[in-house]
Amino acid sequence: MNAADLGLPVAVPSTALFTDRYELTMLQAALRAGTADRRSVFEVFTRRLPEGRRYGVVGGTGRVLDAVENFRFDAGVLRFLADQRIVDEPTLAWLADFRFRGDIWGYPEGEVYFPGSPILRVEGSFAEAVLLETVILSILNHDSAVAAAASRMSAAAGDRPLIEMGARRTHELAAVAASRAAYVGGFTSTSDLAAGFRYNIPTVGTSAHAFTLLHDSEKDAFTAQVASLGSGTTLLVDTYDVAEAVRMAVDIAGPELGAVRIDSGDLLLLAYRVRQQLDALGAFDTKIVVTSDLDEYAIASLGAAPVDAYGVGTQLVTGSGHPTCSMVYKLVARADSGEPDAPLRPVAKKSMGGKTSIGGRKWAARRLDADGVAEAEVVGTGPVPEELADRQLLVELVRGGRAVAREPLDAARDRHRAARAGLPMSATQLSRGEAVLPTEYV
Repeated sequence: MNAADLGLPVAVPSTALFTDRYELTMLQAALRAGTADRRSVFEVFTRRLPEGRRYGVVGGTGRVLDAVENFRFDAGVLRFLADQRIVDEPTLAWLADFRFRGDIWGYPEGEVYFPGSPILRVEGSFAEAVLLETVILSILNHDSAVAAAASRMSAAAGDRPLIEMGARRTHELAAVAASRAAYVGGFTSTSDLAAGFRYNIPTVGTSAHAFTLLHDSEKDAFTAQVASLGSGTTLLVDTYDVAEAVRMAVDIAGPELGAVRIDSGDLLLLAYRVRQQLDALGAFDTKIVVTSDLDEYAIASLGAAPVDAYGVGTQLVTGSGHPTCSMVYKLVARADSGEPDAPLRPVAKKSMGGKTSIGGRKWAARRLDADGVAEAEVVGTGPVPEELADRQLLVELVRGGRAVAREPLDAARDRHRAARAGLPMSATQLSRGEAVLPTEYV
């Protein structure tokens, strides 16, 4: 249950200033030149995956829908633009009535993508579409980076649950978005209450080392926690001596102790020793949770250890070394006039240095082999081949300015699980490699 479910007021701030100044200066110049109304198509894509990654994960689509819906220039925003002399009076008057009235298509959240995949396609007048560049890219680049890291970690963890606990390692608002993206990528819960409140993600958490240090003895701390939270709680056992703490934990909570958490030391060795000790004490069902700067490689190294769950913070919310996906937002087609029925023509940047792009309004489909496993990402601008008609990836997200594809977060999470399962087995290898699917242009 979230704020809306409880009938509480939910603040919906304008997202209009989540943009770069040059979006508005381009708008002003285009309005003056008479080109602002030209029908235009912008696409979001990345030219390459982060080094060594084999697939990307679309994260943040639901947040993009919210941002587009709330991209309005209210009185305070307009006053700021006027006071700072960022745009002229005719442009301010145009912005006062602005709301996006175009269409958006894109890969649904949780889907995987590859270099050149048209992850999002924004269609409308140049004026309204160009304003959305920065806010769309900031959401997709951040959330997709976290979702991809989460996906790699969940693949390494297998069936063992993952806890997102990175709120203290990033900006407070980014932490909420990261928790959401991690859930899409396969995490099962979060320690961040704001994320739980806003997105209905299950929340977990019991105590930190400070709680143990607060008390006169570890025994007093454990006794207090069990008395308050019950024997099913998770006790942190590495403040002093792990073996003694485990013995004391079972003595106080009994064999029905929910779990113990290890947050430091040689996690592989400690997990084996703690499991042996718990079993010897009759606590066969007590789980072992490990934390301590984990990433996908550390999780994989613990695959054979008797670990029941992982808590991940810093490496998750920073994209495990790749905090952005380098997505770009490029104009790929536009009309020659502002007439509603003016035909579109492809346009593309042709500069040197690897920053070229392919013009034209694109579709994308994923071709499967005889066994039903994905074998190529096919991107085109002409008619869709008949054999790929039912394999198209882009779905309608916004029609005439109204979101038409809102869905529960669990739907995106389930979609990602299915999309990843449909890739070649090498997709989840942690060794460095190229994109697991080639991108073919037709």
